[in-house]
Amino acid sequence: MPHLPRTCRRFVFALLALALSASLQTAGAASRIKDIVDFEGVRDNMLVGYGLVVGLNGTGDSLNNAIFTRESLIGMLERMGVNARDTALRTKNVAAVMVTATLPPFARQGSRIDVSVSALGDAKSLLGGTLLVTPMLAADGEVYAVAQGSIATGGFSVAGKAQSVTKGVPTAGRVSSGAIVEREVGFELAKLQTINLTLHNPDFTTARRVAQAINAFIGSPAARPLDPSTVYLTIPERARGDVVALITDIEQLKVEPDQPARVVIDEQNGVIVMGENVRISTVAIAQGSLTVRVTETPEVSQPNAFAPPSRRTGPAPGGQENRTPGEDGVQFGPGGGGQTVVVPRTDVSVDEDHERRIAVVRAGVTLQELVNSLNALGVGPRDMISILQAIKTAGALQADIELM
Repeated sequence: MPHLPRTCRRFVFALLALALSASLQTAGAASRIKDIVDFEGVRDNMLVGYGLVVGLNGTGDSLNNAIFTRESLIGMLERMGVNARDTALRTKNVAAVMVTATLPPFARQGSRIDVSVSALGDAKSLLGGTLLVTPMLAADGEVYAVAQGSIATGGFSVAGKAQSVTKGVPTAGRVSSGAIVEREVGFELAKLQTINLTLHNPDFTTARRVAQAINAFIGSPAARPLDPSTVYLTIPERARGDVVALITDIEQLKVEPDQPARVVIDEQNGVIVMGENVRISTVAIAQGSLTVRVTETPEVSQPNAFAPPSRRTGPAPGGQENRTPGEDGVQFGPGGGGQTVVVPRTDVSVDEDHERRIAVVRAGVTLQELVNSLNALGVGPRDMISILQAIKTAGALQADIELM
């Protein structure tokens, strides 16, 4: 590099730093296709089964209340050659459970998967229990795995006569590698000639960008968006024998996903999430509320010892004498003695939020400027929800509001 003056070198370095910063920002905003789409056929399958857990330390189901546990226990014993139909079973070491698992894509016969176990009856805990052989069914009713093994629970429950302690959920557990795959899901990825890519967040712009990135990598118009959710890909002739390698290269391509202008509001928890594309037109915002506080602080007026007798004011109708209470709030009874009374004391205060101001938000402001303007008014999340809904009603919020 030829010798340059110090000022020119500083200018060149500044330009290089600016270009590097811009490239880092662009790379940071882009996502891999792998993270924003699902490939056709590469999917999980849900499995479910019903089984029994044995070996519990008196924390199982009450057979009188959980009839299904009793019948399942009797049926299991009969298959083992034990007749318990006419016996009054009172064991509390057995619990009926639901067993769930996720069959990963391309799971081969003989491979193992984890299963989750959850109590179905009134069992207190599954700690120390063993899951008996449980067939795992898919949505088509076929058995795809068989589960069995010792249950690991993340919680416990201890109770005494006056106090109990429970940590976590003792009625749910997990059997690591507790199920063996018995049936495979038939799908030949290598024989596909076309494949669909499904976007996690459907969007026209994102679907088009994914197709453009794939076509630029392949060098031919092999991909085209069918709708906001699907990109249709035709496998090129040169990749027909190695579809896995093509998918591996495609899923590493970088695409910048587009997102609609949307404001998500969870009014119950006071949570607001606004996308970066949220814009508003020129609008003036003022926030304030009228707060009236009424405080009751009743006081007890206690008469002194040997309270003076009441003053007579003349005969009352019926021949009885009228008596007037003392000025200190003490009332005198018919016999002349003082009585304890409660004297009300009420304090009413009104707060009109005189310190609040009105703010003008200009058109086309960014998300950060909108948040800064609302924060300058001292607006909390609860009040901000009402303000955003009012701005939307006025037609000044260029975004959709979605209530959770």
